[in-house]
Amino acid sequence: MPELAEVEFFRRQWNPGHGQRVLSVETHPRARVFRDTPADAVATALTGRVFRESQAGAKQLLFRFDGPVWLGLHLGMSGELAARSPDYPAGKHDHLVVRTKSAALVFRDPRMFGRVQLQAGETPPPWWTRLAPPILSPAFTVEAVAEFLERRQGAPIKAVLLMQERFPGIGNWMADEILWRAAIHPQQPAGTLRPAAVRGLWRECRRVCRLALATIAGRTEADTPPSLNIRIPDAWLFNHRWRDGGRCPRTGRPLVRAEVGGRTTCWSPARQKRR
Repeated sequence: MPELAEVEFFRRQWNPGHGQRVLSVETHPRARVFRDTPADAVATALTGRVFRESQAGAKQLLFRFDGPVWLGLHLGMSGELAARSPDYPAGKHDHLVVRTKSAALVFRDPRMFGRVQLQAGETPPPWWTRLAPPILSPAFTVEAVAEFLERRQGAPIKAVLLMQERFPGIGNWMADEILWRAAIHPQQPAGTLRPAAVRGLWRECRRVCRLALATIAGRTEADTPPSLNIRIPDAWLFNHRWRDGGRCPRTGRPLVRAEVGGRTTCWSPARQKRR
């Protein structure tokens, strides 16, 4: 499932359409991604509008067209965005194609767990404004993290890190990376973390988000295929977490994989000790 940096990467793929007027919109009307808003309503609302700006938040995307009209895209598990040539023929899984003079802006989702949303109005829609403050924003404080952990004190910290109402955009691999860098065992109950560990968790959340945005979102489609098979430094846990017999890049000792909080989790027992 796309996480914070992958979502930002895909947001940038529609940049060629900025400032362009929508000439036409193609949809697959019966695709499940239109379960919130009918496909024909999306096509009618966007045709003739100028694409003004875009934002990424958590695992969602927001596009503003003049009017203003707000288009929301949730990538689900397999959603991808791309800009193609204006005469690009829509494929089987291209459920939304927004055509401008210079590009075809494509939303592709083979598994259709994503969704398309639409709203008109001067202010961003509620389904956007209700998102939690970004991890790199001033509102993401040590105190806010500590309070959230206290309210979920019995849950394993790995499961808590996946809760979007406090850690927007954090998914499975980022949670593992954060805990590994902070030297926190993924099964550690959230409420047992001492103040120094909470501060370390907060710091590594922000650090991993910055690193991921710089390494993943900063790539261009030319050197990063849509599958996001990107080149991550070997100093990250990321490159070792799925290898059979993988070893911790810091200790050289074996890594362990098990299910924690309903998700396959990787950690370094030599580095991440349950306390």
